[in-house]
Amino acid sequence: SCPQPGPAALTAGAGRSRGRGSARVYADAEDGYNFWRTARRYYRSGLGRVRSAVRAWNGERCPLACVLQLGDLIDGLNAQRGASEPALRAVLGELAQLRAPVHHAWGNHDLYNFSREYLLRSELNSAPRGAPGPAAGADACYAYHFSPAAGFRFVMLDAYDLSVLGWDKFSQKYQHALKLLKEKNPNEDLNSPLGLDECQFVKFNGGFSQPQLDWFNEVLTASDKNREKVLVAGHLPIHPGSTNDVCLAWNYKDALSIIHSHQCVVCFLAGHLHDGGYCLDTHGVHHLTVEGIIETPPQSHAFGTIYVYEDKMILKGKGRIPDKVMYY
Repeated sequence: SCPQPGPAALTAGAGRSRGRGSARVYADAEDGYNFWRTARRYYRSGLGRVRSAVRAWNGERCPLACVLQLGDLIDGLNAQRGASEPALRAVLGELAQLRAPVHHAWGNHDLYNFSREYLLRSELNSAPRGAPGPAAGADACYAYHFSPAAGFRFVMLDAYDLSVLGWDKFSQKYQHALKLLKEKNPNEDLNSPLGLDECQFVKFNGGFSQPQLDWFNEVLTASDKNREKVLVAGHLPIHPGSTNDVCLAWNYKDALSIIHSHQCVVCFLAGHLHDGGYCLDTHGVHHLTVEGIIETPPQSHAFGTIYVYEDKMILKGKGRIPDKVMYY
């Protein structure tokens, strides 16, 4: 018999480890390398990796409940070439073949290509209509929750709610984020972590506003009461054991503190770090950072399917993504 239907997690890129560079899931460009020239970036073949994932998920014996896309669907290189919209249409066209709903996180490269206002109007806004969120209007925070099956809830967090990316430069949100970033990072290049005590405070990262954290706490309080198991997803990792320090969310400790004050959270899924990572924290929460498509050779894969059971989740990975059993 089939287990309770589980999500399929597609990683759509990751953050750089140090220095400059651009690389996520897709750009119609020749292959390149990271800033240190230690890893090859497969820009054009990323579309084929997405197509392979879709084909595999559609062939699952148990129908998928949903698919998670963990951010950076297209590379920032597209913005430089004026090709953002064609690149987005190409990848979304592949995902449209799925027989399951797709839930999108937003990453830094999505915000290099588009403003938050554009993304809220686009297909990358996968929040169910009328879904309660932390804020509306000009300060809209892209965070929501949904239940794919009884007793199980997903929370999608906006890791760039507190950020200098995507916001209008004259907005209060931008000015507040810029002030915080400059207080933490005195470097002329705000993308450089050189000499920082908290090296996550770089421009290509972001964080969670207080209204979003308050909303997150309320959602988890309700899930505690309803005895739900909760899986949280966002582009940026929030535990140092699941990533290198430069790829953490700015105020990851605040998000982690809220999670640890509740009983319901079983897993946190993130993208951003190309090499992936994993840890089981001291409160029994699994932190899984999924490997990126952009550094996956054309002959390999970078996706996985999570099967949900009463006592555990089982990740069956393809290619670069290893299998993993995660007990509650």
